[in-house]
Amino acid sequence: MSAGKLYVVGTPIGNLEDITLRALKILRNVDLILAEDTRRALKLLNHYRISKPLDSFHEHSSEKKVNKILSKLLEGKHIALISDAGMPVISDPGSSLVKKCRENNIEVDIIPGPSAVLTAIAASGFNGSKFTFIGFIPRDKKRRRLLRQFKDYHGLLIFFENPERLQKTFKDILSILGNVEIFIAREMTKKHQEFFYGNIENAINHFKNNIKGEITVILNLSNNSNTQSQ
Repeated sequence: MSAGKLYVVGTPIGNLEDITLRALKILRNVDLILAEDTRRALKLLNHYRISKPLDSFHEHSSEKKVNKILSKLLEGKHIALISDAGMPVISDPGSSLVKKCRENNIEVDIIPGPSAVLTAIAASGFNGSKFTFIGFIPRDKKRRRLLRQFKDYHGLLIFFENPERLQKTFKDILSILGNVEIFIAREMTKKHQEFFYGNIENAINHFKNNIKGEITVILNLSNNSNTQSQ
């Protein structure tokens, strides 16, 4: 019996219509779909009337769970891996499973789809030829320590942030990197999508009230001179 195949499938970051025909075909034909959050996955699958066995796979999944999935693949099952939104593995779980497949000569196929990082770069107007993506920015001391590492960096620094911590993050950026250019994409492709462009001081004022949603931040450090705000 030949082994099955793992499909890493990109799904919409917001608008459910942002999915490829190939992705839908794969999701309809696999034996099992692994999802970071099965409740969120069901919204997408129900929208396209796809009914398949669904199991959870997230950052807390055990080695035992990975081996169980691997066994199914070795038995010839075809499995799709999706995340809550966007491309799996990019600041999302999945790398451990992909690595295990490589080690066991199980074929891995990528079905590309939306990415919050690339979508935000395209909307920002910044030159996207050089950027560093750090996923969710850490809290407090770890955040400040990380930002100091980019004092001499020339390029775009991209990260995700929680709305409740946004103001603290802005103030740390202002203190460490100065009043740099910033682009913020909130709730991309959704009904309440918001794009903001300005500098850090503008952002502190603009987002002073409580906000909600998923936030992608781009700092333009291409012309970084480390000028501190006075």
